[in-house]
Amino acid sequence: MAWTTIVGLVLGFGAMMVSNILEGGNPASLINAPAAVMVFGGTIGVAFVAFPPRTVLGLPKTIMQIFKFKLPDPLALINLIVDLADKARRQGLLSLEEEAGKLSDPFLQKGLQLVVDGTDPDTVRHLLDTEIERMSERHVSAYSILAAMGGYAPTMGIIGTVMGLVAVLSHAEDPSEMAASIATAFLATLYGVATANLLWLPLGSKLKQADEEEVLLRHIIAEGVIAIQNGDNPRVVRTKLESSLPPKERGKEAEKGKTPEKQE
Repeated sequence: MAWTTIVGLVLGFGAMMVSNILEGGNPASLINAPAAVMVFGGTIGVAFVAFPPRTVLGLPKTIMQIFKFKLPDPLALINLIVDLADKARRQGLLSLEEEAGKLSDPFLQKGLQLVVDGTDPDTVRHLLDTEIERMSERHVSAYSILAAMGGYAPTMGIIGTVMGLVAVLSHAEDPSEMAASIATAFLATLYGVATANLLWLPLGSKLKQADEEEVLLRHIIAEGVIAIQNGDNPRVVRTKLESSLPPKERGKEAEKGKTPEKQE
């Protein structure tokens, strides 16, 4: 996921620069400090008004997670759960206590520990579903602010352009310089539209997709834990869990070397 995000950002902003050059422009002419201050400062300022400070201040960490986020291979995860189900049927649920301590995924580890402790199945289901819901709520908060900033940025750009035009027209003694000044004023609109559609909205969409994928994997884990607790046949467990995958992915062996990773 990280490399596609980087490639996408490079291609997006690179295409804008190349297009400017092909039209005979100079990329340096697109640099304008007042416009950048208005668009970035204004967008972040409105975000502070619209969202809790903790959400806004956590924005750098949220963006970094987009580049570092990595989900385990679903097939490897299902294979692991099926192996645990097989061991539980042969040696009993208590045999999973040692296995739980070796797992890198804290969610799966927690689920198995609840089962080993003899927790009621309904309680296990409730606790796991609640954790999934809370995790998704945190993710929604993170990608919602990115989507909102994608809406604020163009408006801040228009405000910056209007302010620039007001300044230009109030000093219109030299008409020969007006064209260049007006062009500079429109850079704020460019910054607003470009950052919204090349940065904030795509990053928000990427995070939303990652949330959907992680929620799916957590539900697979929850279903697997409940199936293990119920003593289901490993073949039935595999069939049940693979029903969450696209048809073309079912019945395949996980790629070698791909094991579930610990979630951020």
